[in-house]
Amino acid sequence: MARITAVGTSVPPHILKQTEICEFARHLFGDSFRDINRLLPIFRNGQVETRHFCVPLEWFGAKHTFSEKNALFQKWAVRLGVEAVKDCLAQARKSVADINHILFVSTTGIATPSIDSCIINELGMNPHTKRTPIWGLGCAGGAAGLSRAADYVTAYPDERVLLIAVECCGLTFQCEDKSKSNLVATSLFADGAAAVLIEGENTIQENGKQLQVIDTMSTLWPDTRDVMGWEINENGLKVIFSRDIPALVDQLLRPNMTEFFERNSMTGRDIRHFIAHPGGKKVIEAYREMLGVEPFYFSHALDILRRFGNMSSVTVLFVLQAFLKQGIAPEEYGIVTALGPGFSSEMLLVRG
Repeated sequence: MARITAVGTSVPPHILKQTEICEFARHLFGDSFRDINRLLPIFRNGQVETRHFCVPLEWFGAKHTFSEKNALFQKWAVRLGVEAVKDCLAQARKSVADINHILFVSTTGIATPSIDSCIINELGMNPHTKRTPIWGLGCAGGAAGLSRAADYVTAYPDERVLLIAVECCGLTFQCEDKSKSNLVATSLFADGAAAVLIEGENTIQENGKQLQVIDTMSTLWPDTRDVMGWEINENGLKVIFSRDIPALVDQLLRPNMTEFFERNSMTGRDIRHFIAHPGGKKVIEAYREMLGVEPFYFSHALDILRRFGNMSSVTVLFVLQAFLKQGIAPEEYGIVTALGPGFSSEMLLVRG
């Protein structure tokens, strides 16, 4: 059985307060929306207070080419990924020599050779380390990466996998895009990285700070491509962000989650810990109403959203780190869940 044993994180150095970003948005989008003051409360009401970025605020006010943005992505993805790996391995008391396979997840830039190869070189890892780069899963990528890593070590119980997720959402920003989708994205998205150690059952010793992966489920709903994702244009990656996402959580995820619970002979009442990707305050509220649980069940998710914003695939791994540090009691169940483009869902059933 696969076990999650450590999570490391990293964020870039430019810390921006939500109030600063709100004023920036007022000036940038003011000429495009006559009712800009009516729209700006999304910055106050979204639960976000601070976010981290690879570049300073003034960078976002100028136009940048796709190649310029992508060069910055490659530079920062390696730096943040290396820092997250070092943090993860230090917590696990492991070295790079203990890793057999790297899964690398991202959706905010491209690189060939892939970023994981640069991280392997930077860390001096075994040249025979297996590599699986995964691109395009958006906010669902962190949970999907956990699932694929769990699949791998279940098949190869003597091996260890390092999942690395890096997103530089800020570097995709297009100042010439004056759409409401971009305004909403400006109120939410940020940069960061996380690394997770997933170990096969023959490789680890028992301790109280690990999670067993019991089951996973991936879902892709037909004809939902326009819900979220990227439109690729001459300036890079333009955000697609539907206002219907909170409603779709209830409409699509409720039966999906019920199916997942039933195939494990469970109900939602059996779940004590909700390790949810905080796509935004409204999404968390939709989760809570759907499951009929009190707000404190999402306290870790909301705290990460408040301090770091939405870092796409990385965010759920920050939430996972908080749960792992807190510890989940033996025989208590949790669910890791995230939604992404497609429109898609990734879920893992875990146990302390």
